[in-house]
Amino acid sequence: MPKQKTHSGAKKRFKVTKSGKVMFARTDRGHFLTEKSQSRKRKLRRGGVLSKTQAKNIKRMINA
Repeated sequence: MPKQKTHSGAKKRFKVTKSGKVMFARTDRGHFLTEKSQSRKRKLRRGGVLSKTQAKNIKRMINA
């Protein structure tokens, strides 16, 4: 049986930490930044962590 290929879209958007959590970047950081408040932009900088169920699917996609 052939090896499973890494999902190109997933490898660009997600990162697996050493502890196994899956990190992602928040949306709404592309343009129109002058209209967004400083606190909102600061919160968007942090990114987020996926739930266990979603993380399982993403790990399968990126073969981690």
